[in-house]
Amino acid sequence: MRAIKNIHGDKPNHWVGDGFYVQTLINHMTSDSDFNYSHTDPFLLFDYGNPTTFTPNPTYETQPHGIGQHPHKGFETVTIAYAGEISHADSAGGSGVILEGDVQWMTAGRGIIHEEFHSPAFGQRGGLFSMVQMWINLPRQHKLTDPKYQTLKRGEMPTIDLYAQHFDDYAKTNNDEVQIGCATIIAGTWQDKTGTATTFTPINLWDIKLWATGTTMLDIPNSHNVMLLVQEGELLINDRPVNAGKLIQFAAPNTSNTENSLAVNSPVATNATDSIMLTYPAISDSNSGSIVKLLLLSGEPIGQPVAGYGPFVMSTQEELKQTFRDYQNGNFG
Repeated sequence: MRAIKNIHGDKPNHWVGDGFYVQTLINHMTSDSDFNYSHTDPFLLFDYGNPTTFTPNPTYETQPHGIGQHPHKGFETVTIAYAGEISHADSAGGSGVILEGDVQWMTAGRGIIHEEFHSPAFGQRGGLFSMVQMWINLPRQHKLTDPKYQTLKRGEMPTIDLYAQHFDDYAKTNNDEVQIGCATIIAGTWQDKTGTATTFTPINLWDIKLWATGTTMLDIPNSHNVMLLVQEGELLINDRPVNAGKLIQFAAPNTSNTENSLAVNSPVATNATDSIMLTYPAISDSNSGSIVKLLLLSGEPIGQPVAGYGPFVMSTQEELKQTFRDYQNGNFG
């Protein structure tokens, strides 16, 4: 079983623009010796958007809530809409809207300028808004790839039923299976089901729900860095109680028996796995009643140097300087 190393979630919330109220749980620019990019590679940044209620915006057509044009280069942004709707547009002419449960996977690559706002429909009606956004690093050989979008619809993602694990001989003998939740596979592979996202390095993103009493196990590659966000509710993770808004950092991966493949759409690099135990509810005599929501992030470390500043992440300081020159010269589209 992969041990828990630390639990994070004590950072103050802040606004990104006027539409995204987030807590930054991962930041590749941090100097924290116990939790820096070497522990989260290939995940550079992770913003958890706490559920926030917005009133109807009377100027939703001309002044939508969100963040205006800004550049990115050298990595990918992944945005999951949990409640509300998010629209985007970019310097290459792309645009779209993701609805509740959908995912926008943007490869910034060699450079793009884009904007993100509440959708017109959501701005007009208001309501509960919640999302997460993460930045995923690109290996050096792919940092100058062409920008692109993957719009991933929730209904097209494969789902795995999660059953209670029985540790008594009676239940095993009688095949007493009880479904206690499910996992939606956004990226990566589990139980022979592969997510719809195409990735440059082996990555797992699994959206997990638990709604009934029981214990279940997750299997993750032992070569991956692994984190788990508790987005809603409370449960036991490896017998340790954890509540909403917390990011669990697991122990470092085993890299002694695998080679870094860095392959496009390669979900895992080894068949060897670790397990994570989830138990719901956190207190055995409590009424379950509510739903626990989790997001698992795991990825094979790229293991390359990172030179970052603001919205740019390259491999060397010289590449970073060239990125600023390219942006100032209008080479981002």
